[in-house]
Amino acid sequence: MDIKIDLEEEQKAVKSLEDRSDTEADRMKRFLKMPDLSRTPGSPICELAQRIIRLPDFERFDIVQVPEIVPAAQSFDLFDFPADHPARSTSDTYYVDKEYILRTHTTVSWYYYLTSEHAKEKIRQNLPLGVLTYGKVYRKDEIDRHHMNVFHQMDGYYLVPKDFGTVAVDDLKNILLKIAQAVFGKDVKYRFNEDSFPYTNPSIEMEVDKNGSWVEVLGSGVVKGSVLEKLGVDSSNYTGWAFGFGLERLAIIGMELPDIRLLWSDDERVKRQLKLGNKYKDVSKYPSITRDISFVVNNDFIPNNYFDLIRDLGGDLVEEVKLSDKYENVEKFGPGKISYAYHIVYRSTDRTLRSEEVDVIQSEIYRQTAIQFKAELR
Repeated sequence: MDIKIDLEEEQKAVKSLEDRSDTEADRMKRFLKMPDLSRTPGSPICELAQRIIRLPDFERFDIVQVPEIVPAAQSFDLFDFPADHPARSTSDTYYVDKEYILRTHTTVSWYYYLTSEHAKEKIRQNLPLGVLTYGKVYRKDEIDRHHMNVFHQMDGYYLVPKDFGTVAVDDLKNILLKIAQAVFGKDVKYRFNEDSFPYTNPSIEMEVDKNGSWVEVLGSGVVKGSVLEKLGVDSSNYTGWAFGFGLERLAIIGMELPDIRLLWSDDERVKRQLKLGNKYKDVSKYPSITRDISFVVNNDFIPNNYFDLIRDLGGDLVEEVKLSDKYENVEKFGPGKISYAYHIVYRSTDRTLRSEEVDVIQSEIYRQTAIQFKAELR
């Protein structure tokens, strides 16, 4: 059953963003308008989602679509994120205001689904609950060829009452194997390792062998009773498993993509190759242009916020930002000051860049670095 949950609170938060014109608001509005590739026909991200949804094990699962602007408390408190967890900070998460954020994970769907009348009725009837949810998520992050601050995630969970049996780790491993085979093929080599997540215990990760190297693809575990209780589910009766993963990660591994930006490309030569099971071949390796920037700022400088500025101004032309130097020198800079130096690598995925256009972008980065971060350029 497909379930889309729309809430008045999200519409109010969207309206509050629309009424603002500051840099952070403009950034979030731009992110929200970006297409959801997991629901865009022809995108390998969409194909990944559909392959998983079509597995026989998920035939009776509800497919739930939830808001992209969500309460911070429901995103973190309900899932046992510690008070000092980095995900709660403004350096990792986009805050619309003090209460609402751009969702950092699709796991927040648990809150919307398990508190819905549809789920409550199933619980009253002592029935199992199975859910899949997927879509865009947003996190501040470094800039390189494998990370973007807008990406796609899928979550799944299955809760069963005691009358239906007890969920064990082996049940979860069986599901993860079927997902891996749907994505990478029946002959995929895999292994499981112990892991740790705030809302599952025990927790496991799955790795697959790609060209002789083990790479992590899926995180999962048995749902903690404390999390179920916060969501109104009797943990003395219900147990279950849960998994979550980034769809881009699976696509990059499966097609051996050299750059995450290719998944958003409009170049037909690129799009023709973006097929699951197909190994990507460079259309052409366009040359990069590197520019450096160094500056002195207060020691409360947050790199992820600076990366957002570079993304705003450079867009998809920025391939990577690498820290080349960082140091303090009280005698030279004064107390509470830090010097940073970055290499900014520009490269287009579909054409050769000209130095003149890069210089225009770099000049604006210089200017805004001084204005927005009160930096002393060096």
